[in-house]
Amino acid sequence: MLVILPLTLLWGYKKVQTVFVQPQAILVLGGSTKSLEREKFTAKFAKKHPNLPIWISGGSPKGVTKKVFSKAGIDSQRLYLDYRAENTVENFTTLVDDLKKRGVKKLYLVTSDYHMPRASVIGEIVLGSRGIDFQKVSVPSQNSSEPVEKSIRDGVRSIVWVATGFGGGKK
Repeated sequence: MLVILPLTLLWGYKKVQTVFVQPQAILVLGGSTKSLEREKFTAKFAKKHPNLPIWISGGSPKGVTKKVFSKAGIDSQRLYLDYRAENTVENFTTLVDDLKKRGVKKLYLVTSDYHMPRASVIGEIVLGSRGIDFQKVSVPSQNSSEPVEKSIRDGVRSIVWVATGFGGGKK
């Protein structure tokens, strides 16, 4: 009981706190298809949040990505394009310290609906390790959800990264 009560209070405090903290950035996970669903969706979403910087990890080439946002009327100064990640775990590990340095405490996490369960597991571990919370924004698709094994595998990889710094990609 002495352990459960403080943990419950801490969890409750964290949940209440996240309700009052508004997202300060948009993080888009790369890996979109040739039709650029994630980029196009995010460009529309970003118009509703005109003061938020947009971090894009991986994905389409710079020129193509910038063109999507330019066509939507999004200022390119809001875009932070990062191509260090080679997989979903690295989408988070290569950017988390940059986000932390900029004082981001909460962000919108944008990825495809079928990819969101795995991205959420990784985000809870990697972003959470730096005190960053996120609100999920799923891009609709026709794909079925990824196998749960991928979430378990990448959850373990994320824990290893938090504990050792190993396996987090190029900084």
